[in-house]
Amino acid sequence: MSRFRVALIDDHEIVARGFANLFSTIPEIEVVGTVATVTELLESAASQDQQVDLVILDLRLSDGSLVGSNVDRLRAAGAAVLAFTGGDDEVLMRHAARSGVLGVVRKSEPTAVLLDAVTRAAAGETIASTEWAAALDGDPDLADAGLSNREREALSLYAAGAKAPLVASRMGLSEATVIDYIRRVRTKYERVGRPANTKIDLYKRALEDGILPIPGQS
Repeated sequence: MSRFRVALIDDHEIVARGFANLFSTIPEIEVVGTVATVTELLESAASQDQQVDLVILDLRLSDGSLVGSNVDRLRAAGAAVLAFTGGDDEVLMRHAARSGVLGVVRKSEPTAVLLDAVTRAAAGETIASTEWAAALDGDPDLADAGLSNREREALSLYAAGAKAPLVASRMGLSEATVIDYIRRVRTKYERVGRPANTKIDLYKRALEDGILPIPGQS
């Protein structure tokens, strides 16, 4: 069974201890660090030549570091990032979403929700939530990519998990045309500063633009 190496960055000792205890019971999760700053985690991982798969990042750290910078540093080191927040600052959540986190989880969520979110994020899934959607809905800097109706339709199917041949069948197109649609979608998002280089990125863009619904919402 694969084990995912997970670390928490939070400068509240009680939160850190609770997190470590909580995830010690999950066989597929190995907690490799609970630290107070991004620098501390990166230095520790480098000294032990250790790769961290997922970092749960408190958005409001007392060292004065910026959310975007923290996420960029962690992703550059090869770790995915899940934002962990009290949920009282939409601006911080917006910065986190724009920086490429897999999702936003409130500290007030029930234990079962946190366990599920971390386990799924460790496996590379995007964790969509109403908080994340609300922060993005209010983001004045999300530029419109200008997708055509057919491009939006292709994106909705492809980003939801369908492979190109199935998208082609459902849309009544050739597979080559679908691949070209997806290429054009990526190009249009890139032009407005919203890269979509991976299928996970495309899923995020589709959520941001209302092309796909936030899971759990009707």
